[in-house]
Amino acid sequence: MTDPTLPPARSTAAVDRETLPVELVDATGNTVGSCPVAEAHRAPGRPHRAFSVLIFDPAGRTLLQQRATGKTRFPARWSNTCCGHPAPGVPVAEAAGIRLFEEMGLRVPLTEVGVYSYRAGDPRTGFVEDEWDHVLVGLFDGARPDPDPDEVAGYRWIRPDELRDLLRADPDGFSPWLAGVLEIAAAAPPIRA
Repeated sequence: MTDPTLPPARSTAAVDRETLPVELVDATGNTVGSCPVAEAHRAPGRPHRAFSVLIFDPAGRTLLQQRATGKTRFPARWSNTCCGHPAPGVPVAEAAGIRLFEEMGLRVPLTEVGVYSYRAGDPRTGFVEDEWDHVLVGLFDGARPDPDPDEVAGYRWIRPDELRDLLRADPDGFSPWLAGVLEIAAAAPPIRA
């Protein structure tokens, strides 16, 4: 029997994620329309809803992924456990759980802990992030990550204080939203099993 609160099994069908719809938002996060992902990220960028997930283990380390080189925005950079965009009308936590399984092969209950609003241009690809980014956290359940190689080039566990040091020393090695997402997650109450 399957748990209806968990995302469905990984799909084997190829999806052009750039054509999927994303919710456009105003300066306070209210939905004002929709457009394809690619259009929202084409310069000058359009403010839209997104989510970022950070998974922590019982020792307090967080799981990072290195974005695949084929990503259209900030490829090959280290980032949070997973991120994406909920389709219009889809609850953020539901969309984030599905994406966590698609990217990292993990099924972990998620809790939203805040929002990080940011704007960042990718100098390498010319695309723009202008996101109302819902931050979700979860506690690692011990299952080994099984990343999709089309999405993830690598992964590693790291202590938040060590990650902050690396972000200061080499900001271009990381996604531009990671530092803000980490601080939102760190300010939240501790995750309990």
